[in-house]
Amino acid sequence: MTTKSLSWTAVCAASDILPDTGVCALVEGVHVAIFRVGREQALYAIDNVDPKAGASVLSRGLVGSLGDRIVVASPLYKNHFDLRNGECLEAPEHSVRAHAVRVQEGRVLVALA
Repeated sequence: MTTKSLSWTAVCAASDILPDTGVCALVEGVHVAIFRVGREQALYAIDNVDPKAGASVLSRGLVGSLGDRIVVASPLYKNHFDLRNGECLEAPEHSVRAHAVRVQEGRVLVALA
């Protein structure tokens, strides 16, 4: 699927997300965590619900890196989720979906996977 055929939803201004933090948005009924990471201020979007806890908390986790992976640590069980693909490093069966994200005219847009 090309990015042009995706259904994009504006969630916030790019400046609303502080570097190396995340925010939560409701996109088409799905809780999505959007992160702004690093000096390049790359954007990532994954499901916000921690699959082990069932709570919508991943956007409040700590952003960092493990090796060459950019991750967020769940604030509840401390599992690490790869922000590029949603993989849970400690328990792959608890992986979440990663979503397309971009900035257009200063607004952050998300398209569900």
